[in-house]
Amino acid sequence: MKYYIGVDGGGTKTAYALFNENKDLLCLVKGKGSNHENYENGFDDAAPIVWQGINDLLKESGKTLDDISFILMGLAGIDHPFQHDEMCRRLTEYGLKNFEIYNDGFLVVKAGATGSAAIGYNCGTGTCCNSIDSDGKMLQLAGLGEFSGDEGNGHWIAMMTYKTIYDDVYLGLGETALSKMFYDEYGITSREEFLDKVSCFEDEDNDPFIMRLIDFFFDASKLGDKKTLEIIESMAQRGADLITAHVKQLNFTDDVIEVVLSGSIHAKLPSEVYTDLLKEKCLAQSGRKMKFIVPDKPPVTGCINWILQQYA
Repeated sequence: MKYYIGVDGGGTKTAYALFNENKDLLCLVKGKGSNHENYENGFDDAAPIVWQGINDLLKESGKTLDDISFILMGLAGIDHPFQHDEMCRRLTEYGLKNFEIYNDGFLVVKAGATGSAAIGYNCGTGTCCNSIDSDGKMLQLAGLGEFSGDEGNGHWIAMMTYKTIYDDVYLGLGETALSKMFYDEYGITSREEFLDKVSCFEDEDNDPFIMRLIDFFFDASKLGDKKTLEIIESMAQRGADLITAHVKQLNFTDDVIEVVLSGSIHAKLPSEVYTDLLKEKCLAQSGRKMKFIVPDKPPVTGCINWILQQYA
């Protein structure tokens, strides 16, 4: 029996999974985020996290590195060849062998697609759009935050929600249901109290605050709130632009192109108003038939699919 390790490294957490050659998930451990861009010392901080996580998985499963035939990692922040080479160098110095590293966005493609070619659009903590075409060519778009105009991720939605309320209560640019939701939730009685809440974005544990703003956003969209629907129009358009760019720049030979929609915004939240519009725009802009897939397995399973397709 052969054994393989898959690593899905994000900004806030990293999953380490042990699989056998039958694709059975034998062991799973989770650790800190491994995106080097989130750490003051970059790769000096991130590489030890990945190495420790692999060893934690081996210890938990009772295996050693000698038992592992191949390791495939999808790591956030690995966007350019020099970043790939630097992380590989660090891990090789630890003694790691028989491994490959890609950007974590490509795991989405392998986790959800039924074949080897597909487009993956991920909106979670961040935004990225990755694809592997029928010739095996890979392309990554977005992922640079404001610098690549990323929209649709959780932090972006939370900030747009706050901004929309600000435009309502401070600039008078149009009423929104978001304002009442926010005021009622946090007991706001004045504009100044609302303004003070912006500090919550900087809190070390700001996840509950951000998630609540996202809840307000999708609740308001279902109510038909005009200002919220304008934001949804923008994020759906940006998503369609990204997906269509993959179709135009790469070679997808299947009659129907698979598009894997992953991340909490697509997979965990009641975002049908947004996703329905996204699909409509993608079909209209691309001129191609598409099948949209929301994976029922975590992205780390893309590692074992990829390994068995290419490296086993």
